[in-house]
Amino acid sequence: MARSHHFISERISTVPPSGIRRFFDIAATMDDVISLGIGEPDFATPEPFIEAGIEALRRGETHYTSNSGLMELRRAIAEHLDKLYGQTYNPASEILITVGVSEALYLACTAILDPGDEVIIPEPCFVSYAPEVIFSGGVPLMLPTKAENAWQVTAEDIEAAISPRTKAILLGYPNNPTGAVMSRERLNQIAAVVKRHDLVVISDELYDQLVYDTEHVCFPSLPGMYSRTILLMGFSKAQAMTGWRVGYAAGPAEILSMMRLVHQYTIMSAPTVSQYAALASLQVGAPHIEEMRAEYDRRRRLIVSGLNEIGLTCIEPKGAFYAFPSIAITGMNEVEFAETLLDEEHVAVVPGSAFGNSGKGYVRCSYATAYEQIEEALERLHRFVRRHG
Repeated sequence: MARSHHFISERISTVPPSGIRRFFDIAATMDDVISLGIGEPDFATPEPFIEAGIEALRRGETHYTSNSGLMELRRAIAEHLDKLYGQTYNPASEILITVGVSEALYLACTAILDPGDEVIIPEPCFVSYAPEVIFSGGVPLMLPTKAENAWQVTAEDIEAAISPRTKAILLGYPNNPTGAVMSRERLNQIAAVVKRHDLVVISDELYDQLVYDTEHVCFPSLPGMYSRTILLMGFSKAQAMTGWRVGYAAGPAEILSMMRLVHQYTIMSAPTVSQYAALASLQVGAPHIEEMRAEYDRRRRLIVSGLNEIGLTCIEPKGAFYAFPSIAITGMNEVEFAETLLDEEHVAVVPGSAFGNSGKGYVRCSYATAYEQIEEALERLHRFVRRHG
């Protein structure tokens, strides 16, 4: 029998499977599991967005859109970004509708990277950042952040990591998994480094609508950063539309045209019905999004105070819907903690090391689950820590 291992790309084979999914495959086989794991809203997509999708189907909107996406949606996105951040994009040439933000990230990496180009990535970070850089032939350079800096990367650390091969910085704030939000002051310092070293920034701001008691600063709105930034946004999280698979990229026309080229040959266009639902979320979505954000905030306060009372110390997350507590009190490593907690108390969390080496000693707890479920999970965690602390 022929062996197929020599058919496999060496570059792809070096990338491990997602550290998030393993625990949820196990949890799916168990009863009475409370999941603080998958980063997915427990809310159903608001009814007006669903109705817009259904109406589009009934009208026969079942064909391809332009490669760039519905012009009506691109115009609405341009107005949305201008209203929120004072950042003006041309909907004809500077906005591209994608299959979720994951595709937008892949397109951005593919459009700007040549083999061997380095991308600085602050971590802990979303699990797909480094793999997407590798898939595009680039080299991810992971830059640790610390709880004592509220998980915010510093301009000094970025500048110290820059080499002659550095092409880009990939920022993800509000952050998954830590919930960190970058201050305007720190972002301005990073912008100065970007300009000084002639770099491009990929700014994943998917959670921009989910911030609490603080402002979200849109990176391309900083002085001089529009021409150097690929902004990635989408509808999955704040609009509770994960399964609709709609995201977008906004940036300089020259870069967007190359992203569109890759998108044209790999995807063609994002799902038409989903684009109409996304359009409705921009037209009528504000009250629904505000209602969900208020509920996330209520859950955030519950889980942070609960974790800290138990002794799982946790920096207050200012964005997204994740808490990232230290498990030092238990003496376990993060994988052992997650496995034992799932086995003994049927609570699923994600080991912090799934998000990079600087996540060791921490776990990610999503509060995108019902308030009562979080209360029960905290009780189970308390029992667990009493036994193992």
